Amino acid sequence: MPASRPARRRVRARAAVRTRTTVLARTAVLTLLLVATVAGCGDAGELRSAGATPTAVSPARLWPRLPAASSPAWDFDEAETETVEGVSVPGDDIRKADPVAVVRAEIAAHPDDYSGDKAPYRETARRMDECADKGGDGRCPLLEPYYRDLTGDGRDDMTLGFRLPPTNQTAVRVYTVIGHRLVQVMANNDAVSGVELAGRSVIIRSPSDLAGYEYRLEWTWDADQRAMLLTHDEMLRTAGRDRRGRPSSSASPSSTSSASSSPSPSSPASGR
Repeated sequence: MPASRPARRRVRARAAVRTRTTVLARTAVLTLLLVATVAGCGDAGELRSAGATPTAVSPARLWPRLPAASSPAWDFDEAETETVEGVSVPGDDIRKADPVAVVRAEIAAHPDDYSGDKAPYRETARRMDECADKGGDGRCPLLEPYYRDLTGDGRDDMTLGFRLPPTNQTAVRVYTVIGHRLVQVMANNDAVSGVELAGRSVIIRSPSDLAGYEYRLEWTWDADQRAMLLTHDEMLRTAGRDRRGRPSSSASPSSTSSASSSPSPSSPASGR
């Protein structure tokens, strides 16, 4: 006997209830899984403690009653400039100045350093006679000049290097044009292992007697003084080999200022 119409409706209603219950149960399970997954991702991105940090210690001022010095103990030749006599700069273009003539002008202006048997750099003057027009050949002490704007006036300045025999030192000089005249705005003599130009600075690296270390001097253009000042004087640990050519066991690279652009002519600036 076929079921009555109300009985069939009750069966369909019970089946619909079971279907809705199953759907709701599955939805609840999926929701719980999704929440768990999101919670797990959130845990991975949360801040976690790196451990205890050392307590900050303020600087300790020593000898507060010591009278402050009013003058330097040594003269570092800071902010000293020198006009180069007898060297022309056609059109204020420093590239047209003769580097050989510039070095010869310095030799003439400082005879105590370059002339006579007791002069510390006596061989430099003698070897300048072997320089060609552009220098850097044979026994000529003059190195290749580099041109770059170090003063920020939009015009090239000239960085010169020349060896100082009979010593192992190298002279590093920077020249600019001021008032239509060639002016030396930086001078340094030292045993040089490398020279770099970075921004408005000249960085000179020199070997140290302490194995695995080097000196790093940085000269930076100062617009108020219209000269390059010694702004950094450091001793740094070096990478590679010590002064005897042996691998450095505890070496780490030393940091320098980053160069903003490449100097002219075509190769990077470096001491030779």
